Amino acid sequence: MYDAAAIEELEHGLDPVMLERVKAAARKMASVKEAGGKIAVVTGSGPNVHEGVTTLLAELMRAGLVDGVSTSSAVVAHEMGGTLDLVKRCAGAPLGVDPSMLPRGGEFELTLLDDAEIAAIAQYVPVDLELIRRLKEAEGRVIIKAAGNLGYPMGLYLERLSWEISAAARTHGLSFEEAAGFGADERTMIGMGARKGLPVLVTIPQLVGGGAVGLCIGDTISLTERASRLAHMLSSADVIIESGVALTQEIHDGPYETYTGHGLWSAWQGHYSYSLEGKTLLRIDLDPTLDHVCRIEREGSAVQEAIAGGLPKTKMFKVPFRMEMSGFARHEGSTAVIGDLGAVWPILAADLSARLGVTLDFMSYPQQSEQGKAMRDWIVREIRPLCRNRMLEALRTRAKN
Repeated sequence: MYDAAAIEELEHGLDPVMLERVKAAARKMASVKEAGGKIAVVTGSGPNVHEGVTTLLAELMRAGLVDGVSTSSAVVAHEMGGTLDLVKRCAGAPLGVDPSMLPRGGEFELTLLDDAEIAAIAQYVPVDLELIRRLKEAEGRVIIKAAGNLGYPMGLYLERLSWEISAAARTHGLSFEEAAGFGADERTMIGMGARKGLPVLVTIPQLVGGGAVGLCIGDTISLTERASRLAHMLSSADVIIESGVALTQEIHDGPYETYTGHGLWSAWQGHYSYSLEGKTLLRIDLDPTLDHVCRIEREGSAVQEAIAGGLPKTKMFKVPFRMEMSGFARHEGSTAVIGDLGAVWPILAADLSARLGVTLDFMSYPQQSEQGKAMRDWIVREIRPLCRNRMLEALRTRAKN
C-alpha cells in the first residue's frame, strides 16, 4: 500500500512550517527508538477511524514503532465491529421500526454481511432474517462508515457481547480492551495490543461512546485503576503523540502527573506519581488557536503567568481556550501540527519507518484521495469483526498458563 508519489504529494500539500515540524518529530521518534525508548499515541475517534489512522497505528505497533495507545470507547466498539463497514441506509418507519427509537432523519441501517457472518451472529443473538430481507429490498443508499454502531445486526450483537466481555475480563483480571483484543482482528489496535502485550486503554473523558461498549469498558475496571494504567503508560513514553483528541486531562492535568497537572498531593503522600518533564509532546490538530496559544507562551510565558496569578485565560488571550491547551502550551517539549491528521500521519509514518529501515505492510491515506478510497475498501473487505470463540479460547489458554 506504500505509494511514494502519494506521500510526496501530501508533503507538498502541507504548510511548509507544519511539514518541518512533522519531519522534526520523525527525527526525534527515530532517535528515541534507536535508543530503546518508547512512543505512546493518544487518539480520539471519528477521523482516526475514517482516515485509516487506527489501522496504521496497529501496524506501527506490529512493527515495534509504537508502544502503547489510548483511545475512545467508540473506537474500541468500531474495532470490535471490524473498523469500517459497508451499510445500507433506509427509511426505518416503512420497515416497521418504531420511529421513536430512530435517530434524527429516521434512517435505519443494515450491516452488509455475508451469510456465514450472519449465521455466526445468530448463534449468539436472535437475528430477524425477515427484517434483513426487507432492508435488502428497500430503497436506500450504501455507504462506508465506522463499523458496528447503529447497523443491524452488528450493532446489536456488539451491545449484547459487550456485557459478556466485561464479565469475562473481570474474571481474568483484565481491562475490557485487553479481553476484547484477544478476539479482535490483529489489524486493529486492540487486537495487536492483546497479541503483543501492549497497552491499549480508553481515556476517562472518552468513556462515553459506543453505547453499551462504553458503559462496559467503564464498569470493568475502576476509574482509579484506569487512571493509574494510563499514567504508567505515559510515564514510560519518551514521545507522546496526540491525534484528533479532546479533553486530554490524563496527559496535562491528570491525577498523578506533577509537572503540569494535579499529581502534587499523590506524590506528597508517597503514592504513585510521574512527570512529563523532559518528554516530547506532538499534537495533530485542526484548530489554529492551539498554535496561537503556544506562540504566546513561547514569546512571554503568558499562560504560565495567568495560571500563577489565578487569571482567566480565555479573557486574557481573547481566544476560545480549550482545557488541554494550558498544559500543552506550557510544556517546553510540545509541538503543535495544525493540519488534517489523514495527511499528517502517512507523512510521519513514512518518514519514521524510512529512518529506521522498517517496512510497513499498511499505510493510511486521506479518505478523499484515490489511495484513501482504495484503503477504505481494503479495510471493509479485510478487517473482520471480533470473533467470540477466538476470544474465549485465548482467555482459557491464558488462564491455564
